Amino acid sequence: MLLHPTYRLLLLLSGAPVTVLVYAMHLLRRSKSEYARRASETRALLLQSGLRETLFEEAGEQLRRKHRFFGQAADAERLRREAERIASKKFDAAVRERLELRQAEDGMNEAGLDETFRLLLRHPAFFAVSLALGLPMYLLMGIYANAYLKYVAERLMMAVFVIFGVSFLVFTILYISPMNPAANILGETATAEQIANFNRIYGLDQPYLVQLWNTIKGILTFDLGNSFAGNENVTASIANKFPVTVTLTAISTLIAILIALPIGIVSATRPNSFFDYTFMFIALLGLSIPNFWQGLIFILNFSIKLHWLPATYNPTNWLSAIMPIVVLGTGLTAAVARMTRSSTLEVIHEDYIITAKAKGLSNRSVLWKHAVGNALIPIVTVIGLQFGGMLGGAAVTEKVFNISGIGSYIVDKQFIPDIPAIMGGVVYTAITISVVNVLVDLLYAFFDPRIRSKMKQY
Repeated sequence: MLLHPTYRLLLLLSGAPVTVLVYAMHLLRRSKSEYARRASETRALLLQSGLRETLFEEAGEQLRRKHRFFGQAADAERLRREAERIASKKFDAAVRERLELRQAEDGMNEAGLDETFRLLLRHPAFFAVSLALGLPMYLLMGIYANAYLKYVAERLMMAVFVIFGVSFLVFTILYISPMNPAANILGETATAEQIANFNRIYGLDQPYLVQLWNTIKGILTFDLGNSFAGNENVTASIANKFPVTVTLTAISTLIAILIALPIGIVSATRPNSFFDYTFMFIALLGLSIPNFWQGLIFILNFSIKLHWLPATYNPTNWLSAIMPIVVLGTGLTAAVARMTRSSTLEVIHEDYIITAKAKGLSNRSVLWKHAVGNALIPIVTVIGLQFGGMLGGAAVTEKVFNISGIGSYIVDKQFIPDIPAIMGGVVYTAITISVVNVLVDLLYAFFDPRIRSKMKQY
């Protein structure tokens, strides 16, 4: 763990109180140890031998020769101090050398800091104190000792950096935006005094770094204040709107996976057949159709003409969710089906598949136990990326079906720009996408034993 620079730094920071305590005990123990007594005796013997005075005279003579060679005037006091410094340094080196020789003859070594720590841990009282002071250090050591926990912790830490990176970038873009929130909200008749008062109330008159810090602090405490338009609590508004988008996206993803995986596998096992051409043609259409156009066509046919489904979304009517789910899932279904076909086709021609067939395994067993499992890595990647794209790009579908979700909420607020509301929506979306990416990374290890092996060796 100490060989890894990042973990070494985290270990030192998290265990700083314990390290300071152990180091103090180490200094006290060393001052009373046999090594300290021998060091004192060795220093006294060398002082009695006149070694220090000899070194002082040699250093002084060398310095005087140096000044005479370069034709420089030497200040006596300065020359004495420099000679004293050189002599002290050489004397300390001589003491250490003599002490090391004596220790080697007797087979005695100086007690190190790690040895002091091990001795102190044998005492229950010190262990209790160190546990109270260094709980983060022990947790870090426990996480590092488990390959899976370490893998998850590192992915979560990277997700945190991504979230704050996105927050910084979005806030900076909104800050340098030429749009004026006060003028947009108060209207053209607003006076300069009213605009200045608006900026003062919402902190828009403060410097960039102050506003950025207030935004980051609000993200950490899940309190982004009130929105500019409507003066509504941002956290409460997003808490009401975000579950709608996540629910529709998650259901669309699940249905798309259930439909796309069998289609892709059938197409891969029967390449260039009627089923293959038909399914891939439909998938290509699904990728090519824009969401807003598909949504309008659905409303025109199923709502206006046939009166089968409601045209707008209503949380209390599950029928109103069918068309938004289908529109959201069409592109994902097509993408996953094409990737499943491509990945499975690549895998079924590998040598280990031929070997499995040569052993006498049935085609069904070879397909499900050997081919599909190894083909899932790129498929899982596409699903994770597409889920993030659906979550961020659901605004168009939400506008078409009048869904009060996070996508339409951000779109409505960005033209003001309502900085707290936009930052809240972006942060919640970034958190969800980061969690999905962590789950995708874990699925890699679940499906591929090679990744699990690398996790344990890292």
